[in-house]
Amino acid sequence: MKLKYAEFLRKLLIFTLLVGLAAFLIAFMIPSQYISPALPFLFFFFFSVTLIVHLILVRVSEKKAPGFINYFMLLTFGKLIFFLTIILIYALTNRNDAVPFIISFFLLYVFYTAFEVVLSLAYIKTKRKENPEK
Repeated sequence: MKLKYAEFLRKLLIFTLLVGLAAFLIAFMIPSQYISPALPFLFFFFFSVTLIVHLILVRVSEKKAPGFINYFMLLTFGKLIFFLTIILIYALTNRNDAVPFIISFFLLYVFYTAFEVVLSLAYIKTKRKENPEK
């Protein structure tokens, strides 16, 4: 488990650096009023949440292989509610930065969710190949 988790951590770090570099380059092309000052913190936030959720999913899959999909869907729904709460609180407390923050948050949500789904599906496939009887 630790090897697979370390591999996921490495891939997540590389992914975060690439998306961060793309955001940095895009920041030079668009006016500064469209860039949220919270953007660097959003990268750390999404990195952390993705890492924690993946750790939970790996631990659940070690104990209950058939329940992996149910836990994945439950965690995804919980993340969505948590993220909507954060967006709402931030938008209400920082009205001037609400639109750039929401756009940045949404784009990072899409990228990190796609990354997480792709790697989770790959993890399921390798787990099934290792344990075909489950």
